[in-house]
Amino acid sequence: MQFKSNEVLAVRNGKLMSRRYRFLYIACLLFTVPAALAAQRAAALVRTELEQARREVPQLAEVLALKPGGTVADVGSGGGAMAVVMANWLGPGGRVFATDVRAEQLAEIRAAVAREGLDNVVVLEGATRSTNLPSGCCDAIFLRDVYHHLIHPQDIGASLLAALKSGGRLAIMDFPPEPGSIIPDGVPENRGGHGITASIIVSEMVQSGFRHVRTISPWPADDNRTRLFLVLFEKP
Repeated sequence: MQFKSNEVLAVRNGKLMSRRYRFLYIACLLFTVPAALAAQRAAALVRTELEQARREVPQLAEVLALKPGGTVADVGSGGGAMAVVMANWLGPGGRVFATDVRAEQLAEIRAAVAREGLDNVVVLEGATRSTNLPSGCCDAIFLRDVYHHLIHPQDIGASLLAALKSGGRLAIMDFPPEPGSIIPDGVPENRGGHGITASIIVSEMVQSGFRHVRTISPWPADDNRTRLFLVLFEKP
């Protein structure tokens, strides 16, 4: 697979490149261009994701009512950009749990944490039915471009609820499905394609015990190019 020069983008439609396409993109680079150039482009992708995260994290922290020194979980952290930026925002007294279900992505997160020299990030392997987060560990949790991949959303919802402190907030950022797009393997058939509607997320998380606070669209609110929305919940 070849990529044209104007297609070498880490931000697609105003959001971080999804994990699936991110790995496909990097794999294509490694097999179609010299190794040195592939490494340069992969590094550029990481820098771009970090720049996007630095713009977004302060807004996310405000929505989640976070304060420096708090504890947050980034569930489905992918390459770790949001996790490391959030860890810097929370400061040395804070903590970020960065989770994922794939070994390759856990390795990427650890590498990102090492590059930033952070000691307040806990990298944790998740599972398809559980976040594996400690009970009552978090002031807030967020999932970015992850929910539409969940195979067992109700089980994950229960796990998210258990991991939050009373009054803790949950932010789910995702995008609506494109007509005719393919539903990811194993996810519920009602998604309508690759993506998910905010109304389905609200319905499922309310069934898991959350209270729906509000939906913000687009997300981030100051980016008219993005297809993302944010659904905010609170643990009663």
